[in-house]
Amino acid sequence: MLSPSTNACDLTVRAATPRDAAALADFAERQFRDAFGRDNEQSDMDQYVATAFGEGIQRIEIADSRRVILLLEADSVIAGYAQLSAGSTPLEIAVVKPVVELERFYVGREWHGRGLAQLLMARAIEVASQSDAATLWLAVWERNPRAIAFYRKCGFADVGSKSFVLGSDSQTDRVMSRQLRV
Repeated sequence: MLSPSTNACDLTVRAATPRDAAALADFAERQFRDAFGRDNEQSDMDQYVATAFGEGIQRIEIADSRRVILLLEADSVIAGYAQLSAGSTPLEIAVVKPVVELERFYVGREWHGRGLAQLLMARAIEVASQSDAATLWLAVWERNPRAIAFYRKCGFADVGSKSFVLGSDSQTDRVMSRQLRV
């Protein structure tokens, strides 16, 4: 449910285009640092973002035919994004294939609690469902209970774990999946 203050905004969810690369790179890095910076070493954060974010990196990801990057805009400003990728799953996780991975899902902190995450997730699930995928899966840091609770509320179930390397720090992500079709 959107709050009254959110209804006053012009909300749009659309696919990113190459012209969005710079704004997406800036937004994505800020959201990643905001979400995980206080719980990780600065050097690990810096090492990771150097290889994950940047205008050139986002331009390549936007152009990748296996990916769809959805931008959630409020009054033409990025308020959130979801990055979906067709293909692989962690080897140790059993899910019904074919699959789509929800690689990234962020809504700016200033937009939390206004229903925008639910709006973006609904669109991401819709896009994944339009592919031939049977399962939508994601990995979420085990030390992020708020995100885990949100994903459960959206119909995802915990199906295992996998490693995630942040700089030099090996961490554990929970793998969650949601069946898209029977």
